[in-house]
Amino acid sequence: MMGPASADARMTRPPLPTRFALVLASAASVGYIPFAPGTFGSAAALPLWFLLRQSGWAAAEPVAIVALLVAGAWSARVVERALAVEDPGVIVIDEVVGMLVTLLWLPLSWPVALAGFFAFRVFDIVKPFPARRLEHVTGGWGVMLDDVAAGVYAYATVRVLLWLAPDWIR
Repeated sequence: MMGPASADARMTRPPLPTRFALVLASAASVGYIPFAPGTFGSAAALPLWFLLRQSGWAAAEPVAIVALLVAGAWSARVVERALAVEDPGVIVIDEVVGMLVTLLWLPLSWPVALAGFFAFRVFDIVKPFPARRLEHVTGGWGVMLDDVAAGVYAYATVRVLLWLAPDWIR
């Protein structure tokens, strides 16, 4: 039987920075979807990409990528510590950043978004060199950097598709 002290310990809310890190790392709770959270995290980047592009500021996308990369590394480290799990599935901010890298300055269209989405998911799952190695970087950076690498591969793939079939994918 549980005493009053242990019941109180279970009901204690995490500190505010940890709660903020959970919201950020989970992309506003998208990471809590019980199946395929990485896929939903990748999809969550699409409206953000659209809004960044609509801002009319050419630097909006790279600035957002850098800001989310740094904030994501911090939040991933905090969440890993809080949950005592390395790269838990709830962390999907890495997928958001990877998708933004994938779509950086590409034409704003549904075919491009879909091609980028599928290319990114493939590279995020397969993790070609150096992505798998980057997973082992410490301090929350490994969680983020493997998805940046997958995003670079996916970006190159979409660029090649645009070059090979410009009418089909635009």
